Amino acid sequence: MKRFMIAGTRSGSGKTTVTCAVLRALVNRGYEVASFKCGPDYIDPMFHSRIIGTDSHNLDRFFCTRETVSYLMQKYFREVNVIEGVMGFYDGVKGAASSHQVAVETDTPVVLVIDCKGMSDSIGAIMQGFLSYRQPNTIIGFIFNRLPESLVELAQSLCRKMKVTYFGRLPDSAECTIESRHLGLVTAAEIAGLEEKTNRLAVLAEQNILLDRLLALTESNPVINPIPQIIADCSPEKVRIAVADDNAFCFYYKENLDLLRELGCELVSFSPLRDQSLPRGISGLLIGGGYPELYSGQLSRNVRLLREMKERIIDGLPTVAECGGFMFLHEQMQGDDGNYYQMAGVISGRAFRTGRLQRFGYITLTAGCDSLLCGKGQRMAAHEFHYWDSTAPGADYNALKASNATEYSCCHATPTLYAGFPHIYFYSDPTIAKKFVKKCIEYKETRTHGIN
Repeated sequence: MKRFMIAGTRSGSGKTTVTCAVLRALVNRGYEVASFKCGPDYIDPMFHSRIIGTDSHNLDRFFCTRETVSYLMQKYFREVNVIEGVMGFYDGVKGAASSHQVAVETDTPVVLVIDCKGMSDSIGAIMQGFLSYRQPNTIIGFIFNRLPESLVELAQSLCRKMKVTYFGRLPDSAECTIESRHLGLVTAAEIAGLEEKTNRLAVLAEQNILLDRLLALTESNPVINPIPQIIADCSPEKVRIAVADDNAFCFYYKENLDLLRELGCELVSFSPLRDQSLPRGISGLLIGGGYPELYSGQLSRNVRLLREMKERIIDGLPTVAECGGFMFLHEQMQGDDGNYYQMAGVISGRAFRTGRLQRFGYITLTAGCDSLLCGKGQRMAAHEFHYWDSTAPGADYNALKASNATEYSCCHATPTLYAGFPHIYFYSDPTIAKKFVKKCIEYKETRTHGIN
């Protein structure tokens, strides 16, 4: 099986554009393609999924051990496997959780994307710096983003000089630009003509990127590493878990959902924007992150659903609500328009706009009490990225920021509720998912209305 990583020299270098171009070109050629994203990002995998027609997956060395990352690669491998890096190639947290670490530990060849806008000979300095900065690395060549045709010969010459492969370039194309907002790119579902844009990118890739050479030089066997112990089904009888899934709530790690299915859960999607009631027969609820602030008026008008959610959650329906989902559970949420709107009212407080990034990066959560996901003192890896804040952020977990050791209290945790800004990753500790599923089974067995 072929695999390679497309990494960048920095955020904004064009690695996502190049990755989307290569993915679409490979799919158009008829390959079965799997895609992965280094780091905790939700949005890039959405674009990958729209292009390849199946789920994309995260590989994160802060969340997971080396063995678990290798296991996830093996689990989702297909004929051709493309991994997109995160930030700059060497960027991480105190030397860890970088694209470089993932590439080296999984022996994955790396093609580095350089944004060449406004440069000529300085391109060589960047190439030399990345090749020599840290050893070992698995960089085998470069793709030159926004490189004018007049500099192709220079780029080829630099590659020969440094004994790496010239894999081509991607010309600057305003027609293929993807819009952005405060959390990065807009989601794939919001972009009109996305398929047309990615097909135009695929044409540029076929014309300018040496795909045959890339495929030939990245032929490799799958990673073979010990497979971590994954928990077996919790129950021979499935429990139904409702998953909020629409334009307002769409940030989910696909691996989290897959692990719940493996634990015996049936996941049932519903839309807080459109559905007036929760799915029938549910024994658990997931409300992920997203952009609820853009739809706050529409969400607040769904009074029947808001009332039912509050009643069911207060009555003990096991619920995990992260970031945007946490905001949705407040009494009020400030919309992107500045106005406040009534929400579910499970959390006594307001979610409000701040105008600047409040929390960003990896954290370790330590439970202050026994609750839905953790026993007292248990730790779990998490990630935060939000511009909104809360008058009631919670204090049932202690957060330790990985980058600078800052500590703060956060999250609401009860025997049946996890609600807070941090996003969690079940494969960081599968017992977290198991505890949630066991509580859903208990709810089903003890609440007659849990089976409707």
